Amino acid sequence: MADYGLFIGWGALVRGRELKGLEVFNESIQFWADHQKKGNIESFEPVLLTPHGGDLAGFLLIKGEGAKLDQIKRSDEYLALNTRAGQVVDDLGFVDCLLGAKLQEQIAEFKNKTADILGAHAMAR
Repeated sequence: MADYGLFIGWGALVRGRELKGLEVFNESIQFWADHQKKGNIESFEPVLLTPHGGDLAGFLLIKGEGAKLDQIKRSDEYLALNTRAGQVVDDLGFVDCLLGAKLQEQIAEFKNKTADILGAHAMAR
């Protein structure tokens, strides 16, 4: 199971660029599918959201090893694809994620640091 992820979120399509937006979306799916076939990532999941009153319209969750994800994020192809995506959608954003064992480690670290600050008696509640 992957310990790291990359969350790529986007908002509404730029009006007048809807067809180009679909083209760039398909390019992105192919980009990540190619990396999955090469073993550079474990998996990826594209998600489209139903209208909810917020700015997030959809996202990709890419799962893999941290070093391999970092290498992909520094590639010219990745940077070019994100430049294109930024021209067809609003509110494009990228967030690194902790998953699996790394998530559990971070939760344990949070608990330990919270106990240090609040005292063990506060954690017993």
